[in-house]
Amino acid sequence: MKLITTVISTIIAIAIPIASSASSWIIDPDHSNAGFTIRHMMVGNVQGCFQKMSGTVEINDQDITKSSVDVSIDAGSIYTKVEKRDEHLRSADFFDVAKYPTITFVSKKVEKSGEDRLEVTGDLNLHGVTRQIVLDVKGPTNEIRDLLGHMRRGASAVTQINRTDFGINWNKTLEAGGVAVGEEVMIGLEIEMIRK
Repeated sequence: MKLITTVISTIIAIAIPIASSASSWIIDPDHSNAGFTIRHMMVGNVQGCFQKMSGTVEINDQDITKSSVDVSIDAGSIYTKVEKRDEHLRSADFFDVAKYPTITFVSKKVEKSGEDRLEVTGDLNLHGVTRQIVLDVKGPTNEIRDLLGHMRRGASAVTQINRTDFGINWNKTLEAGGVAVGEEVMIGLEIEMIRK
């Protein structure tokens, strides 16, 4: 009987740290940003962002490869500082937000790629098309308690996509050659999370 009690106690002692190593987090939209950069008129870059995003992150500190990410972005919240341009981007020429109001990313695989670095592979659904992409992630940071007592963590991520892969094909040919809008889009994410 004493042996059984000892075995059970040992199992519990081992299981508690394993269970506590996994934690659930909610993306804080007030302190997070989903930004992008695209070439304009072959001479400069235009930047923009999406002002509304949400999502959850499961972090397993004992085995980071068991972590996961699920993010949703309101495509209609696009903002480039020029309302006329934003309206065009919301139209059927680009994001067609009336038909495709949401952009999503759901991770499929998480791998360590260096010190405080991860490669997160997942499905990006944009403009009704789903493609696999890889995010180069820095983080997540260690936990920290904010001024209101909430536990927070952060992470940064970058990737590059070709918008035509997602059926966003609008363009105009310039008189001098080239096109009005580039195809390659750099995406940058700055994420703060609050522990559930």
